[in-house]
Amino acid sequence: MMKIKTNAALLAASGVVLSLTAPLTTTAATAGAPAPLDWATCEGSGLDPRQQCATLEVPMDYANPSGAKISVAVSRIPSEKPQARRGALLLIPGGPGGPGGSSLNNPSGKGQKLPQEVRDAYDLIGFDPRGLGRSTPVTCGLEYGDLATSKLRPWPAPNGSITENMATAQRMSDACARNGGELIRHISTVNNARDIDRIRAALGEQKLSAWGVSYGTYVGAVYSRLFPHRTDRIVLDSNDDPDHTRVARAWLAGHEAGVEDTFPEFATWASTPGNPDRLAERASEVRPLFLRLAEKLDREPIPWPGANPQELNGNVLRQTMLDGLYAPSGFPGLARLISAAQQGTVPPARQAPPESVLQNVTAVGAGTLCNDIAWPKTAASYEKDVAKSRAAYPLTAGMTRNAMLCAAWPFTPKEPPVRITDHGPSNILLIQNQRDVVTPLSGALNLRKALGKRATMVTVNSTGHDAYLANGNECGDRTVSHYLATGERPHRDTYCGTRSRSGE
Repeated sequence: MMKIKTNAALLAASGVVLSLTAPLTTTAATAGAPAPLDWATCEGSGLDPRQQCATLEVPMDYANPSGAKISVAVSRIPSEKPQARRGALLLIPGGPGGPGGSSLNNPSGKGQKLPQEVRDAYDLIGFDPRGLGRSTPVTCGLEYGDLATSKLRPWPAPNGSITENMATAQRMSDACARNGGELIRHISTVNNARDIDRIRAALGEQKLSAWGVSYGTYVGAVYSRLFPHRTDRIVLDSNDDPDHTRVARAWLAGHEAGVEDTFPEFATWASTPGNPDRLAERASEVRPLFLRLAEKLDREPIPWPGANPQELNGNVLRQTMLDGLYAPSGFPGLARLISAAQQGTVPPARQAPPESVLQNVTAVGAGTLCNDIAWPKTAASYEKDVAKSRAAYPLTAGMTRNAMLCAAWPFTPKEPPVRITDHGPSNILLIQNQRDVVTPLSGALNLRKALGKRATMVTVNSTGHDAYLANGNECGDRTVSHYLATGERPHRDTYCGTRSRSGE
């Protein structure tokens, strides 16, 4: 049940318009300064004993700051060397929807991978974005079958038809409108950025440093645009295309380039002599092998008990391919599934997260993607692009240009998306793997161009999503760590050419 404090039975619709070039900056001054955070021991097991948690109250609708309130869950691990402390480093999660349905415990997780000099310089701050996890939660109450990743991603039918995709979009959007309450209408990137500035104020910080990953790079870029003089040292890692005319549609379309950039690495790995999961003798044979198998599974799915859906069809294989290319560590699982399917079998289904987590993550994702920008509403708006995409990019089979549930979203965005520009301090460092299936280099270069003099960029000769302290290389890690610890960035865009530590 959603906990919302309200001063009125109904909230008036927002009439605030966000300019594309001079965005509204709703601050603590206009929304009322937040109270200092009341830190307490965090709930849960396996956490760093130093991690503390608190709850921050924020306006549900920043156009009506005296109206309904929601909570945002915040955590911190204080600086490990108070005399070296510079400020607070906010860990902005990806998604939208966060890893595993919550990012509150990032200070105890990924935060502990940061080098000592960075942990000395900052309090590490985590949070669950609005609607997610231990913040005031939102749900769409979807049918369980609609929670399958291969259903949430709009894979066309084997013959290219999107009729079922449009029906799915309508069914899911109706459920979000029916079960999401007023909060579903206020889940957006702009509101996430405003919440971050409330976190900054509640922490008592004049400026905030941040490390944003994946979707968190777009949040970080929007925050840096809305509140430029509240930013200190900003790291954006695995970067979303900031195209304000398409927003999430550009992110989805980017998977075409991401798969084309990354699949050859998988093919080389899957044809390497001595690899126990070897699929072919030559890398050039792996792509046609995969495409033939997907087409066969389109015609003859294999039952897959315990999975969602309970069959391995062509689109489930394609989605599993996309998931498996997130990192080289996913290559063996993808290869084993391909090998099993060639023999007409399947491996045991992986245990899915609890349904409540899937419902929550999906609702936050839906609200963000569909409220950030209006999507076309008719099948004709997608059919031509899907056909072109299927012909040019058979591995992604038109999914990247197809209709997500936003095609039937019943709400109109309350404000246009923010246009990222070069206005503001030059304090942003982008780090980007050369081969990233989710946030490809081409989209990252668009963000680099938009930020202009505000940013420098480190491109890493590595494969995988998430670069810094994850799937990147030592050169990239060293460059980012040095910036966070000292404020010194490369004077110009830099290429880290040594292959990644995983040696793929």
